[in-house]
Formats: sequence, C-alpha cells, structure tokens
Amino acid sequence: MKSPTKKKTLKVEHRYQEIEDWLRAKVARGKIGDAIPSEVDIATKFSVSRMTARHAVMNLMREGLVDRKRGAGTFVAEQPLHRREGVLLSFSEDMARRGLTPSSIMISGKLEIPGKNDLAALKVQKNSKCVVVKRIRMADGVPLAIERVALVPAAVDVLKFDLVNGSLHEALRHIDLSPIVANGWLSARVANAAESKYLQIPIKTPLLVETRIIEDKSGNPLEFTETAYVATRYVIDIKLNCAPAFIAPFNAAPIDPA
Repeated sequence: MKSPTKKKTLKVEHRYQEIEDWLRAKVARGKIGDAIPSEVDIATKFSVSRMTARHAVMNLMREGLVDRKRGAGTFVAEQPLHRREGVLLSFSEDMARRGLTPSSIMISGKLEIPGKNDLAALKVQKNSKCVVVKRIRMADGVPLAIERVALVPAAVDVLKFDLVNGSLHEALRHIDLSPIVANGWLSARVANAAESKYLQIPIKTPLLVETRIIEDKSGNPLEFTETAYVATRYVIDIKLNCAPAFIAPFNAAPIDPA
C-alpha cells in the first residue's frame, strides 16, 4: 500500500508536469518575446502552490524555451546565438558584428598568484603574479557567459582600461600584446548557485565551457581563458570533413586538448 507521503509526491509531480505541458503549448503557439503567465497566475489557474508553479517554469528555463527578465516577467526565449569556428574574435568583436551591444559586469580585475592551470598554460614562474579578470559578459543587457581570463604579468596595464564597456583584446593591442592564435577545447557542466545568480538562470542549467590558450605574435602564451556560456543562449558551430584514410588514418586523430 502506498504511503500518504508518496501519494502526495506523485500528485505534485503530476501537477507540475501538467503545467509544463500547458506552458509548452503556449510557447509553441507564441512568438519570441511574448509574455507567459506569472507564477501567481499559474498557481491560481491550476490550484497549486506557487512553488509547484515555479518548478514547472524553471524546467522550461533550463531547456531554453523561456527566459526571465528581472522585474519584467517571463517570456518566450530568443533562439541561441551561433558562432562559426575558425576565426579568433573577442566576445566584444563577436557581439558587435551581430549588431548587439557588448558590455560586462566586472567581478574582479587584479594581480593574483597563478593556479596550477594558469602556470601550465601561460608558462610563468611560480613566484610571479598573473593578471586575472573575471566578468559577466552581456549582449544587449542579457547575460550570456561568465569569463575568467588569466594574462601574463606583462599585461598588467590592461587593468587601466575600461573593461566594462570595452574590449580586453583591444586593450592588449594598445599595449603591444596582440592576440594572434588560439587553441581551445569545449566541455560542459551545470551552473552552481553563484553562476546561476550571475547569469539569471536556474541552478543546474547546462553551461557550454570554452577554454582557450592564446598566443602573441612571437608564439608565446599570452592569455588563458575559461568562458562558461549559457548553453541555451550560445552555440558554437563546427564543420568537419571526412578525409580519405590514406591522408589521415582514423588512429591519427588527436585525442588530447589542442
């Protein structure tokens, strides 16, 4: 015999699934930017608690179907931005080319003792300090990513530039440290509590994490960056050609990060 607690849990799960299905139908019929009912209105319509209504809305947010704007409400989400591979662009350059206004919220920008990954990527001495810049990257006011950049000590003067509205790569060029070549790799994780707050997304929303090591014109490491994008807001497109075996045998394909 099922316990009363288990019956109650099953009932709640059934209710928020019913709410999700109803919201999905509204999203499918709606247009980008259309408002969806508030949690209070949903709770009233389905005779459930506001927490149950919020659970259903959060699940749709994690899937990228709706987006919440603080103080305004919840809306049918825009399609994610797509970036083509093969061209080294800064975030600011990428957004500007799309006609979007790039900006940042500065979390911190200072000299720090390098971590193990910084030391390996930048090949700096253990007793030196790296320039570390942490920002929330925005496009037209929408948070797309959290970025941590570690730079070689010689790049300390970038901290004198406007890194809220300006481009870090442009600042590097001004001090004659131009980024030229990038090697990178992609991974994935879910947002923790701090990241969800910064990016205005539910906890455990998928993040697409791009890690880059960028070299200067002399081939020396200049920048080590990890950018965690909201996976429902930003997509990186790739194109792969299947080369004949006599040119590139299968077992010659790389398996380690670039």
